[in-house]
Amino acid sequence: MASESEPFSRLAKTYDPVKCGNIDGIGKDIHDRGIWRAMNSKYRPNKGVKGDKHCTLFIGRLNLKTTESKLHEIFSKYGNIKNLTVIKDLVTGYSKGYAFIEYESSKSTEKAHHRANNLEIDGCNIVVEYEMERLLPGWIPRRLGGGFGGKKESGQLRFGGRDRPFSKPISLKSNERHFPKHRSSRDRHSEHKEKSSKYYDRHRSHRR
Repeated sequence: MASESEPFSRLAKTYDPVKCGNIDGIGKDIHDRGIWRAMNSKYRPNKGVKGDKHCTLFIGRLNLKTTESKLHEIFSKYGNIKNLTVIKDLVTGYSKGYAFIEYESSKSTEKAHHRANNLEIDGCNIVVEYEMERLLPGWIPRRLGGGFGGKKESGQLRFGGRDRPFSKPISLKSNERHFPKHRSSRDRHSEHKEKSSKYYDRHRSHRR
């Protein structure tokens, strides 16, 4: 997110529901009810989460049939995995479509983050992010109206993450530079009369 006094960044440095709900990261428009829900939530990171936050990755957009063994087979090529968990619904036991992977080293984590994003697994292109809950100040999960990404069909897009980074704002000065100021018909008529008068005076002086 960026303000007039801060340099522009395509990735959010802190999580602000309103700013992450706007494509340029500086807007103040509240586009959907999810943003209101995120603003009013009193979410706090789960203190029971274990593991090194700097070595943990979030794997999203998984096929609901993708198993932990399949993920282990694919992600172990980037380094030694310490822990891997596909998050499942407590009632049905079915996958929720995302997982967390903790590596033994930050080097392996960075390698997987760099190389595995948008990888196709079981027909789905996955998204790989660092774990935001413990790394990004102010983080609010998707279920409370926050998060990153989203689908256009939902009408609740969130920006500032790897999948949907902020777009650089277009300043008013830039607009003025590319788009000439609109002139009324009266202005154009006056300009035409002035040019005609100058032409007539110049032509008359030559005849003399």
